[in-house]
Amino acid sequence: MSWLDEIKWGDKGLVPAIAQDAHSGDVLMFAWMNREALQKTAESGQAVYFSRSRGKLWHKGEASGHFQTVHEIRVDCDADVLLLKITQLGHDPGIACHTGRHSCFFSVYKDGRWQVTDPVLKRPEDIYT
Repeated sequence: MSWLDEIKWGDKGLVPAIAQDAHSGDVLMFAWMNREALQKTAESGQAVYFSRSRGKLWHKGEASGHFQTVHEIRVDCDADVLLLKITQLGHDPGIACHTGRHSCFFSVYKDGRWQVTDPVLKRPEDIYT
């Protein structure tokens, strides 16, 4: 049995993947991986995800230049969620979110509403030209 067979792939052949900054511990983003994306990630040391909206593999950074170097791939106790410990490249500090922020988790629920807490480091129109 292959190590990939040990993953509990969902009914669409996908597994959730969380990208975490290997140095700060910040949770940067959430995405999906299929078998091929996980295999390519393991082989290349660069994060490759599966884009559900585009229906294809997505090498993180291919459009933005904000690549992710993968240091470690972990699986949870149920083998149905992956955690990638990464270094976010292309900007200092790293930009993982398509909104130009460090993390996709930039809104905090407070006082009955969502409040944006993290600044835009680079405008999306300047990233995706």
